[in-house]
Amino acid sequence: MVRITEDLVRRRAEHNNCEIFSLEEISLHQQEIEKLEYLDKWCRDLKILYLQNNLIPKIENVGKLKKLEYLNLALNNIERIENLEGCEELKKLDLTANFVGELSSVETLKYNIHLKELFLVGNPCTEFEGYRQFVVATLHQLKYLDSKEIERSERIQALQHYPEVKQKIREQEQAYLLRRAKEKEEAQSRMHERKERKEKKKEAELGLGSPDSLQYKENHQTEGEQQTCRTAEDDEEDRRFWEEPTPYTPESRLEAHRYIEEKRKAKDNIRGSKTREKPLPKLVTAEGKILNVNMPKLHFSLKDDEENNQFILDLAVYRHLDTSLLDIDVQPTHIRVVVKGKVFQLVLPEEVRPDSSSAKRSQTTGHLVVSMPKVKEIILAKRKLSTSVRPSDSNTVQKSTRNRQVEKLEVDPSKYSFPDVTKIIPEKERIGQGPIQLQPERITETKKTFSLQQEQVTQLLQQSYRWSHQNIVKPSSLIWLQMIFR
Repeated sequence: MVRITEDLVRRRAEHNNCEIFSLEEISLHQQEIEKLEYLDKWCRDLKILYLQNNLIPKIENVGKLKKLEYLNLALNNIERIENLEGCEELKKLDLTANFVGELSSVETLKYNIHLKELFLVGNPCTEFEGYRQFVVATLHQLKYLDSKEIERSERIQALQHYPEVKQKIREQEQAYLLRRAKEKEEAQSRMHERKERKEKKKEAELGLGSPDSLQYKENHQTEGEQQTCRTAEDDEEDRRFWEEPTPYTPESRLEAHRYIEEKRKAKDNIRGSKTREKPLPKLVTAEGKILNVNMPKLHFSLKDDEENNQFILDLAVYRHLDTSLLDIDVQPTHIRVVVKGKVFQLVLPEEVRPDSSSAKRSQTTGHLVVSMPKVKEIILAKRKLSTSVRPSDSNTVQKSTRNRQVEKLEVDPSKYSFPDVTKIIPEKERIGQGPIQLQPERITETKKTFSLQQEQVTQLLQQSYRWSHQNIVKPSSLIWLQMIFR
């Protein structure tokens, strides 16, 4: 028996961020619901409620929905209109293809003063003589009945003949209720017969399946023959059930639903037994040897990164697969990745460190990349510079050598000869306190040096005059040299 649960309501409230307390519209159609409950407590602000194509036998637990404007209960098992007095804002009620036979129950809708549209097409009460006149005369606020507008003249005529029509409706209701009582008895007897038939079938299967029975060996010899016999029996039972003439009643509709559910469960059990019988893949042998397994049949590559001393596994996981469906387990000797319940296992060439391993996933390709550092550390020698040097590298080398060795320019002194100006001023004569015979020799040396200095200065002045005429030396520098000479 399917009921309305909080989980079901939240799943159907995705448009409202799964919040049910402020929900204004919800659709619970085709959910095989057999009882209407809890909605008046969880969703007080409901305005639109869709409950068509279910197995609801009674209108209940909706009286507290004060804001409800539209209620759709088409294709259900409702036999009476009731418990809608509290829906003060109800404007539209759809009861198409139900089993409403008590047409007098329409009188309970008098209190729904805002009700404008009512649908009763496909109900037994629509076959009553005077059905439309009775509903139009009973519900004064109604404007549309079965999608047809109610005119003023039609309402006046219905009110004029209301007592007579009401009496006819009462008589037809009594006849319908008697017929319904017989249909219920027939449905119960049919259900009882079906149960007995099923019990006998189970007993027969148990008797044939016992090892003491004579036919056990014969039946147990070929499982294929047994399977064909069972399918033939099931087909015969299906044909008998669907071809048997039964009246269209709430009981027959519920019986058909239960029969379909039983068949579905039986198929699910057969599928489950097949899946259970399927052997699980071996990941480790009895001796403890780990095996390589690729159940999801994914492309992969294992690279040995010697520079970083690690293994890199690139697993081509499906691009649009959610990452929550991946489970990675790195062990010292192997790695195991569960992809949507299917195991991928790979034995590693060397031991790795699981605590230092890391896993990443590409956002473009979806590939899973797992980096696993090795336990053994390898010391790599420094690489020597290659003999073939690129042009860019040669430039850098030349710059470094230039910085290290400072080159000096060589100048030819014959082309660029300048007199030594620092020795223009003559040195002061030393008045020595030594012997007298050394003093005249010192004076002659000073005179010679002084005469030589005079000649150099004259040469400098002459050369400077020439440079001044050639605009090489400024006149101000000539004046300075003259002052030094004086």
